[in-house]
Amino acid sequence: MRMYSTVPCMKYNNGLMVRSSHEVVMEVPLAVFVNGRHALTAMVSPTMLEEFVTGFLYTERIIRKLEDIESLHIEESRERNIDKNRDKSGKIDVVSPLSVNVLTKDPFSIMLSGKTVLSGCGGDASYLDSDRLPEIHSDLVTDVSTIKNIMKETLVSDLHTRTGGIHIVGLFEPEGKICVIEDIGRHNALDRAIGYGLRHGVDFSRTIVTCSGRLSSEMVRKCLMANIPIIASRGATTTLAISMGEQAGLTIIGFVRSQKMNIYTGAERILNSE
Repeated sequence: MRMYSTVPCMKYNNGLMVRSSHEVVMEVPLAVFVNGRHALTAMVSPTMLEEFVTGFLYTERIIRKLEDIESLHIEESRERNIDKNRDKSGKIDVVSPLSVNVLTKDPFSIMLSGKTVLSGCGGDASYLDSDRLPEIHSDLVTDVSTIKNIMKETLVSDLHTRTGGIHIVGLFEPEGKICVIEDIGRHNALDRAIGYGLRHGVDFSRTIVTCSGRLSSEMVRKCLMANIPIIASRGATTTLAISMGEQAGLTIIGFVRSQKMNIYTGAERILNSE
């Protein structure tokens, strides 16, 4: 399924106003039902939905391993062209809502109740209890050259070039890329990357997450839940994210740009190879 559509717009450029068009990322509601109960509705990009749901259930501790999922069924919607199909009021038609039904081996493994997770950067569904955060267990050590190289690889995105409206998250081993995921929300993208890793038997203790956007407490929490020891971003981080990373033994790196980066926590994992 495509992740963008071309929509009409008026473009202003250097004093001129002209009719034109622009590629815009798709955002659709995804309703997730776990063991018959509405767990959440997330605003997501309409792709890699199984990976997103798997990763979300894992980082929310609704499942502890991939095998805890008995079945996962996506109710497909029909895709409608956002450019051409307009109703009589002139409103743009969009992709229909999607739904996912999940059955787990433990029928009582549900702790959410009808949450709505927006595509923005305000957070996610979990309540943060710093005293109950898991600690990182990993002997992974890497170097600044590796961090710079994988960040550069992460940020190569035709979709971002087209739309300017997408977040990117990469999951890497020291030996190379596992996956690079795009989504309207960076939390969604990280859940997708974790879900992809679960479905491919990845040892998260040997991985590095890269991100195009800010490293919030929720991004850190998801890494802790998956035992991912290093997270690096082109953007900034927050004080709570740093406090959590320091407490749990997570390496947090921000502002990875050209020849610079800020290592806020866990600097012992990053060797100066230059």
